[in-house]
Amino acid sequence: MTRKKKIVIGITGASGTTYAIDLVKKLREIPSVETHGVISNWAKQNLKLEADMQLSELENLFDYHYPINDLGAQIASGSFLVDGMVIVPASMKTVAAISMGYSDNLISRAADVTLKEQRKLIIVPRETPLSTIHLENLTKLSRMGVQVIPPVPAFYNHPQTIQDLVDHQTMKILDALAIDNDTGGRWKGE
Repeated sequence: MTRKKKIVIGITGASGTTYAIDLVKKLREIPSVETHGVISNWAKQNLKLEADMQLSELENLFDYHYPINDLGAQIASGSFLVDGMVIVPASMKTVAAISMGYSDNLISRAADVTLKEQRKLIIVPRETPLSTIHLENLTKLSRMGVQVIPPVPAFYNHPQTIQDLVDHQTMKILDALAIDNDTGGRWKGE
């Protein structure tokens, strides 16, 4: 029997909780994937503002979920084998913490471990406009091998709804994780 692909998902306090919910829902539909989630305190506040979902409902979408301050969780250790980590949405505070190696909570610690073990780390930054500090932190992470996938909408697929835009973003994240999908209207040529 093949091992399930283990994906860590950090949800931080930037606007864009919808992106995280959509990703977790789509990963839940894939039997070969196991999800490990961490939701920051500000992400919990954004969930109340941005989504028609209770915290317990979101937590139940994960195979495993951990409190933000549980630095003893298995995902805080490099000996726990994961196939990738996605931080969606990624606040600029979290981006700064990761770029400086400041592991003050489980999301930044799991990202630090992902980097040190040279595993796949994806950041979905949700801020605009970006200051020079934001750009420098994202550039620093990119140079370390982090894939930066901002939620920038595409229009070649003629989106009709907000969900169409969200689906396209989720497709990009799943592609980066090497998870087969056709969720967001791929470019098929002219």
